[in-house]
Amino acid sequence: MVATTDYFVVEDLLSTEEKHIRDVVARLVRHTIFPQVGTLWLEGRFPRKLVGQLANLGILGATLPEKYGGSELSPIAYGLMMQELEYADSGLRSFASVQSGLAMYAIYRWGSEEQRLYWLPRMAQGEVIGCFGLTEPDAGSDPGSMRTRARKTDQGWVLSGAKRWITNGSIAHVAIIWARDEDDAILLLLGYSV
Repeated sequence: MVATTDYFVVEDLLSTEEKHIRDVVARLVRHTIFPQVGTLWLEGRFPRKLVGQLANLGILGATLPEKYGGSELSPIAYGLMMQELEYADSGLRSFASVQSGLAMYAIYRWGSEEQRLYWLPRMAQGEVIGCFGLTEPDAGSDPGSMRTRARKTDQGWVLSGAKRWITNGSIAHVAIIWARDEDDAILLLLGYSV
């Protein structure tokens, strides 16, 4: 009898493609990320050179349509990719999931077609980094308690308020920011510095 830690027999539920995708990311983790993760952590440094490798594996925008640079993978395949990245480094997994699941998905779901075509392929290639500003010092991640305000002007939107703990915020080119307008409606605004 072979010892296993797959107590719930999850492996049998995965497709061949999902297993292959998981194993490819697992190899990246073991051969490329593990050897440097301790040093990166001690130095407090984000491994920017890994962004291109994540993009080449289809991790960034994994579930989005190919038309926008995505890989059209299943949510299960995406979850397996994130699980493997998390196994090595929570920060790297956070980078990938915020880039894909929060910033890119918000543009895909609520952006215009022009915004999708302009931003998403570049984000999928790791050329443009996105962040997602929801969390506030007094409200946490509860949009109902959010205090940040957005006021429309002739030149665009003016924001007032404070956000905290924005993964990718210090390296982002594109920010998806949550705010309330004058009518108290919740908005998602796209800001950029590219």
